[in-house]
Amino acid sequence: MALKTKYKEKTDEEIVHSIMNLGNHELYEVLYSRYFKKVRDKCFSFLKDSKQSEEFANDILTKAYEKIPGFKGNSSFSSWLYSITYNYCIDYLRVKKKLHYPDWNRSNEIPEIIDESGTDFEEASYENLLIILEAIHPEEKVLLLMKYQDNLPIKQIAKTLRISEDAVKMRLKRARTRVIYMYNQKFASNN
Repeated sequence: MALKTKYKEKTDEEIVHSIMNLGNHELYEVLYSRYFKKVRDKCFSFLKDSKQSEEFANDILTKAYEKIPGFKGNSSFSSWLYSITYNYCIDYLRVKKKLHYPDWNRSNEIPEIIDESGTDFEEASYENLLIILEAIHPEEKVLLLMKYQDNLPIKQIAKTLRISEDAVKMRLKRARTRVIYMYNQKFASNN
């Protein structure tokens, strides 16, 4: 127990180094306790199911432990873990909802030119934005959350989602346009 207490002050990367190079696998409990709630909450933002989010968090953290030897340190441990979390949730939603993004995008066309003049997200209701985020494709939601909530750079998003940086930029633009369009359709006319 004293060993784990000693490592509570260490960075994630120092703990990963100790796990990989010194064989202190029991130290993963320190990382698990640091990240369980964050991973669970991230899962809940996609699944909207508390019990399932807990199960997913356990599965994701177990998967991360198994993949520790593949952690290269090119990004922070937290970014690496969130990549696993995002992909796990997206893969699940794709299968569950049978949502293939290119097909979904074709069947949910939006106008190429959107009038953004009536959209002021500074004054937009948080609850209304959440409603719109739940209505868009999970991959578009993930892109927006990664970019604007988690402040991840385009390069990291591309790596996480296993698509090119150009595809990330194009899909982010499309996701923003879709949110503006849907927000205006649903809420701008109510003002």
